[in-house]
Amino acid sequence: MSRAERSVAMTGEVDRLAREHLLRRDRQEDICFGLWRASQGETRSTAIVERLLLPRDGERNVHGNASFEPVFLERAMAEAAEIGAGLALLHSHPLGRGAQGLSRDDIVAEQGNAGAVFGATGLPFVGLTLAGDGSWSARFWQRTAPRTYPVGWCASARVVGDAFSITFNDKLAPVPRSTEEQIRTVSAWGQESHANMVRLRIGVVGAGSVGGMIAESLVRTGFEDITLVDFDIVKKHNLDRLNYATSRDVGRLKVEALARHLRDRATASLRVHQVAAAVYEEAGYRAALDCDVLFSCVDRPWGRYVLNLIAYTHLIPVIDGGIRARTNRLGKLAAADWRAHTATIGRPCLQCLGQYDPGHVQLERQGMLDDPKYIEGLPADHPLKSRENVFAFSMSCASLQTLQMLALVLSPLGQPNPGSQLYHFVGGFMEEPTYGSCHENCLFPSMIALGDSCGIPATGVRPVNAGLL
Repeated sequence: MSRAERSVAMTGEVDRLAREHLLRRDRQEDICFGLWRASQGETRSTAIVERLLLPRDGERNVHGNASFEPVFLERAMAEAAEIGAGLALLHSHPLGRGAQGLSRDDIVAEQGNAGAVFGATGLPFVGLTLAGDGSWSARFWQRTAPRTYPVGWCASARVVGDAFSITFNDKLAPVPRSTEEQIRTVSAWGQESHANMVRLRIGVVGAGSVGGMIAESLVRTGFEDITLVDFDIVKKHNLDRLNYATSRDVGRLKVEALARHLRDRATASLRVHQVAAAVYEEAGYRAALDCDVLFSCVDRPWGRYVLNLIAYTHLIPVIDGGIRARTNRLGKLAAADWRAHTATIGRPCLQCLGQYDPGHVQLERQGMLDDPKYIEGLPADHPLKSRENVFAFSMSCASLQTLQMLALVLSPLGQPNPGSQLYHFVGGFMEEPTYGSCHENCLFPSMIALGDSCGIPATGVRPVNAGLL
């Protein structure tokens, strides 16, 4: 898959409303407009369809095909311009299956109005086609010269909510051939599901013990496009937990050591993108926006805050987890717990799950969490002092997070949500999973699908001493 591409995304609710309107009982085509927000990654431009504009009486005609009246286009352009959004035209091919091409009438409707839309919004006109089986295909009509608007096809279109689905443009993201090494893996869920799943671009944010194991599980499964985001280097005290590092790697960037390890263990043609930055730095943030699904393997509040923002504003599900171990006054293990959950539309966010304290985000921005004197002054049982971990705990946490991802993208028997899971090593039991949504006053549900327009300054400068503690 090219690392310079376009895509579209929408929430499950927008997808539901579009199906209700566009897939008619009489099997005629229909049409509507949508407002979209930009999500600009390092190399991928995504149009996030925030909401639909359905036709009013007299604004569109259904006659086997469908067409819109000028008044509908003018209303849609005015609404888009008013809020600084882009405009998309959505129509249906009710008899189609999979990604769809364009008829001559489709081209006239989209390319023929691209100039007017660009003039009104300053953004490309986006076209989307909904096939009868629910598959989406999409394209940008990008201005390249005066009165010149060639088509730029999207490599993928994803629908994000409690479940996750994606339609690939097979010409831009070819169907992978399973290899002999993958025979038993493919037999678990079938060739079609495997081909769709392994084409996902997965981001692993944090190349520590959990991140390293998750990344290895992905490439052994057959995933072809992995982005690694971590600014830190391998240190001697990491070697008891990093599955990919040896004493020869001490002093080397974790992303470099892990990438080499992954290439030696991949069961498919593998592309590994290494980003030596924190996810709250601009380079790490934009690389994360290129991904379809993200694994959160960070243990600091600022990184989790940024990933939480991405999950809701950019519609990129975040599979998060964490480990906490405690000893008693005698130095004996008193508790060891690990958890896994998925932050996505319709589920509680990382802040509501208690995975970070918003007050600590600003402390980290100021460098206080990398100040030994500040950390020493905290109570002995403070979460920011909890760094105990061992290889076995990391293995279990990595497994739970990987299974969360598989449930989300495979939706076995229509069950994509295993809930928030918490395992207690002392006592040896898993709590009943919890479900639900964000707290009533949580800010993040109000920012769903806003992309780069959310107005929240997520990135910043990494503290000078970051990674030294």
